[in-house]
Amino acid sequence: MSNRKYTEEFKEEAIRLMQVRDESVSAISEKLGVTKNTLYKWNKRSKMGFIEGNKEGLIKENTRLIKALKLAEEERDILKKAVAYFAKRSQ
Repeated sequence: MSNRKYTEEFKEEAIRLMQVRDESVSAISEKLGVTKNTLYKWNKRSKMGFIEGNKEGLIKENTRLIKALKLAEEERDILKKAVAYFAKRSQ
């Protein structure tokens, strides 16, 4: 496993090739000497704003996660109440 460092420009160009070219990700990864998983990771991180240094992607993701957490907590609280209700009722 290599700990090779790639420049931001290289990563951005690799992502652009993935999005623009008609070649498969496998072919692009072979040409660039990078694994497919690395390309997919860079692409995902780019969409979230990690690679280009854009904080907007991080803020959007953080906001989405906060909303999802609140929803999960509300659902958990409802289920707790339902369990308590049915446990009390079955006695």
